[in-house]
Amino acid sequence: MIEPSVPTAPGVPAPREAVAGARLPVSVRTGRFLVLLGVFICAACGLVYELELVALGSYLIGDSVTQVSVVLSVMVFAMGLGSLAAKRLRCRAAAGFGMVEAVLALVGGCSAMALYAGFVWGGEARALLVAFSLAIGVLIGAEVPLLMTLIQRIRRQDAGGAVADLFAADYVGALVGGLAFPFLLLPVFGQLTGALLTGAVNVIAGGGLVLWLFRHDLSRRSRRLLVIVNVGVLALLAAAAILVDDFERAARRAVYGPGVRVAVQTEVQEVVLTGPVGGPLNLYLDGRLRVSGRDEHRYHEALVQPAMAGPHGRVLILGGGDGLALREVLRHSGVRQVDVVELDAEVVALARRDPALVALNKGAFADPRVRVVHADAFQWLRTAPASGAGVPAAGSAYDVVISDLPDPGITASTKLYSQEFFGLTGRLLAPDGRFAVHAGSARTRPRTFWTVDASVRAAGLRTVRYGVDGRLAGFAAGPDRGSAGRQAPQGWGFVLAGHTKPGLGLDDGYRYRSLTLGVLEAGARRVERTRVDVGPSTLVHPRY
Repeated sequence: MIEPSVPTAPGVPAPREAVAGARLPVSVRTGRFLVLLGVFICAACGLVYELELVALGSYLIGDSVTQVSVVLSVMVFAMGLGSLAAKRLRCRAAAGFGMVEAVLALVGGCSAMALYAGFVWGGEARALLVAFSLAIGVLIGAEVPLLMTLIQRIRRQDAGGAVADLFAADYVGALVGGLAFPFLLLPVFGQLTGALLTGAVNVIAGGGLVLWLFRHDLSRRSRRLLVIVNVGVLALLAAAAILVDDFERAARRAVYGPGVRVAVQTEVQEVVLTGPVGGPLNLYLDGRLRVSGRDEHRYHEALVQPAMAGPHGRVLILGGGDGLALREVLRHSGVRQVDVVELDAEVVALARRDPALVALNKGAFADPRVRVVHADAFQWLRTAPASGAGVPAAGSAYDVVISDLPDPGITASTKLYSQEFFGLTGRLLAPDGRFAVHAGSARTRPRTFWTVDASVRAAGLRTVRYGVDGRLAGFAAGPDRGSAGRQAPQGWGFVLAGHTKPGLGLDDGYRYRSLTLGVLEAGARRVERTRVDVGPSTLVHPRY
């Protein structure tokens, strides 16, 4: 078959990329397949880099919606810049593509470590997140024009057909990369090693394609340079992979201090337990201080005990895998059954076996009255037995429901503080039952607090509000910059609800470490002074 020639001006030689019939070590069909395979692999790697930035940005900075928006918008913009910049490389498409892939593999592979290091030792991750999104986007954007030139070097075809082939391989590769990240790379290798491994695959695929398939398009100097660059990138990625465990240990010491006792990445979150044996215990979930042994009793007494002032034979705890809310519930001898619905099974396992945490929760999970269900609280509530009228089925109503879930300010927790969630909770609440939920700090985030209250009321429950002083849970910031566990007291806010308006009181038969009726009433007055006019949060209109 004779390929049509590309017209040029009289007397002007055709540019190199316009000349079809590259010298290949394989057949034309095999050559096209190898180029499309390279497109597939590079697209998969590019999407992994993108998801790494989104995941690590959300983990380090918080507010996942914002991080996704920043990364996607900056990368798409940068891809346009990269496509324009690639015009200058089309005359040396093979060498240009090889160099682009080597730089992309190095930048993308090391991006997670660099972003984490910037957060840990520099205290700033936002600027690095934008910079890496921009750099990776420019390099990814340069790929398609260069690959278009290379595939036309093998066999010229109409532009529409070539673009269709390239984009088909690109989109399928993106699908594979998008699925490999959460189901393979993240659970098996972790964020740092997963990014480095992706970089290695990227540089091997890109370098191998150019140095073997298009080796006749390269000058001797270009081949030598590409070999040196690709080997150097592989060596750097391998060295980083070897040192990644030491890097993670050093980063944890910088973030949490020298007393890290347990650090594990579960299928749900990173769990870190710090504190010397016999000293105050701190539990961090995804970098946020969840439990501080110095004053956790103030939080858990305030969350649980006002709800236990009424009937409390059957109790439901949503979350609370550390066992500390459960400890407060089991202080009451009238409790017959406690169901704990906790998503992360490894947090519960830690609360059962870690000596310091077991001492803190008084071995609560060993009590025969306790039943643990590992499930998402929202989904579990949806499938909990109830009649068609929304009334709990016989024997399934709870006298007390405690919501000890992640902070409402975390994007991933938004559905757990929605009107729909509270409506599902109300279905399982006995007519005279009580429902207690942590609503954030009314002092520092009044809109969040009053949105929780509005959402509970919109679900048909009547509420009273109160608060107590305590530390504000947040990100670990390192021992030298003041960790979250050492912040000044900020206060916790709570909402107590029921089908009828509950009274704010305590069971007189118990002695509390820090809680009194006067403390509750004073906290209720302080909370009322922060009132703001807000609407409820729903699944389709989150307001947190």
